[in-house]
Amino acid sequence: MAALSYPRERNQRPLSFLVYDALPNREDDFGLIISGAKSTAGTGTDFYDRSLTSRRYALVGIACSTIVSCCFIIAGIANMVYHKEGNGAVQIPLSSNLSKEILALMLNLMITLCTESIGFVHGISLRYALASESRLRFNSNLRLLTATRGWSNPNGRLLNGIMSVLLIISYNSASLVIITSWPDYFSVERILVSIAGLPLLLLGVALLLQAVIALSGMRAVKILTWSSSPFDLTAALIHHTQLTSVPFRCMRGVSELDAEGGIARPSETQPSAWRAHPSIRKVIISLWGLVVAYAGYAVLIMYISNKFDGGMQLTPALTMKSWSFFPNDQSNSVVYYLPFSRGGWIFLLLNLALVQGPITLGLHCSELIANVIRDERQWRCATRREGLK
Repeated sequence: MAALSYPRERNQRPLSFLVYDALPNREDDFGLIISGAKSTAGTGTDFYDRSLTSRRYALVGIACSTIVSCCFIIAGIANMVYHKEGNGAVQIPLSSNLSKEILALMLNLMITLCTESIGFVHGISLRYALASESRLRFNSNLRLLTATRGWSNPNGRLLNGIMSVLLIISYNSASLVIITSWPDYFSVERILVSIAGLPLLLLGVALLLQAVIALSGMRAVKILTWSSSPFDLTAALIHHTQLTSVPFRCMRGVSELDAEGGIARPSETQPSAWRAHPSIRKVIISLWGLVVAYAGYAVLIMYISNKFDGGMQLTPALTMKSWSFFPNDQSNSVVYYLPFSRGGWIFLLLNLALVQGPITLGLHCSELIANVIRDERQWRCATRREGLK
């Protein structure tokens, strides 16, 4: 790791090694940056971590996600075929509404593990696809909102948009798989729930298509290292002659892309991610916008619930008991009953997509903040005497 022993004496700004392709009007530099020479991976000693263990875990996660999706598809089809009299839903008695919520939580945890495994592979392939186009500015990027060139590219705009829709469908369908069938939804006594076949089928198809797109992206590029460290990424790109230094940018990081060229003194403090990464600003503003929007949505629901008696279900006035995490007889809500029909499912899916879709994409975008903080912490550790160890 000799190549990584100099960060303390060089630039302490986060991710400044990827500033090469972000410079405006620097066409002459691109010939120096990206080389078409044959990779030198087979010569010399590797001085970066290929993180093959992460690769094995990622492939195992993809395989498990594929198996789970196929099981969901089979179960959904079987449910719809063998329970036609129940409109494709099998009814199961449970002891309480808490049991139903626990089952829904376990299903959502399974979906999260599958989508995160798929997202890891998709994000790694995006990183090297951007590097091959001389557009990799940061080690961490918004996976679904950062696209490569070409509509047919697995990381292009078209398939990224499809991945976003499939991700929303995954969590929407998971919310509709287990539905309360008992007339009194807020009953704390024994309840009857329905395991719906159509949402289970949609969930399996959505997960399977996401896995296929992620595997296509992995096969479309050459992944040099599966490590999430910016130092391993830099070393890999340099070792494979895909990255060289940009002249006249000494001690200048990504937060000074518009600054004139020339030598600069090292900064006393590390610039914040808000200043260095433009996507961070957009994500934080969007997340606070969602907080305000859903707070307004909650106020609207409570107003409708109190003014119109909760639609088809009588609900009490707002009290301290109304703030329980699990629905109960004191909860304020708007309740409506729909049959297991084609029109009912379409209405439910669209309704959940409008309400839950922004949350799904917002949580996906918040992942960028955690990844950038991780990258900055590694840079700070590298400036210490003990280095990254």
